[in-house]
Amino acid sequence: MKRSLIIGICTLLLIPLRVWAFGGCEEDCTKCHTLSAAEAQKILDKLGAPGAKASDIKMSPVRGLWEVVVEEKGQRGIMYVGFSKRHVVSGPIFDVDAGLNKTQESFEQLGELPAQYVDVTKIPLAPALVLGEKDARYKVAVFTDPDCPFCAKAHEEMKKVVAERKDIAFFLKLMPLTFHPDAFWKSQSILCKSSLQWLEDNFAKKDIPKPDCNNKAEIEENIKVAKDLGITGTPTMVLPDGLLVRGLKDAKTLIELVTNPPKKGETP
Repeated sequence: MKRSLIIGICTLLLIPLRVWAFGGCEEDCTKCHTLSAAEAQKILDKLGAPGAKASDIKMSPVRGLWEVVVEEKGQRGIMYVGFSKRHVVSGPIFDVDAGLNKTQESFEQLGELPAQYVDVTKIPLAPALVLGEKDARYKVAVFTDPDCPFCAKAHEEMKKVVAERKDIAFFLKLMPLTFHPDAFWKSQSILCKSSLQWLEDNFAKKDIPKPDCNNKAEIEENIKVAKDLGITGTPTMVLPDGLLVRGLKDAKTLIELVTNPPKKGETP
């Protein structure tokens, strides 16, 4: 492959998951299905990623798929391998009833890796929606999607942060994901009016008007900036020192990460 395999499977939130019938079993699938590290490695080699290493293989939340941790160039990601060992799935697995991103849960359990940093100077804070005081001491860039349920929950935690800490502000960069068909026009509409309220209304499942301006380039620039930094999912925050914080975090954790960030090389 011409680009890093990890970029394709790391946070697994830009590509919709498609699961076909891989075959099932009555109870314990491991009685008749196995996937060794060597077999997973062979699959990676066939995909053109000889520098990637497969490890930590376990049954995925979806029957018929193995969950495989992949490490490449100091980064880790997750891919899913069908029981036939002929198909690889890249995408998030959601528990619909619980409203949980099971892939994100697994990804966050890989917390033993050192913190990841990006160059904050490559993220223009304007234009952006601002939650908090724009001149706050700590400025956090947030890549968010108006139709991402985890972004809506993260937004509520950010509101708790700014209510408690006036020295922290969040600069929201709308980054509609491809598998949310209405997210792009909603992002356009929200940014046409620079309306934080419209974003919050949308998070609350309220209708918002269709866009009345042409700001497609602004949103495409947000997507490009995120891609250049290796950010593929929402919500993703970039702290003032460049630390990447992926997924949903509660207000207390966010305050600690912003005001007392881990040293480079440490696990956040």
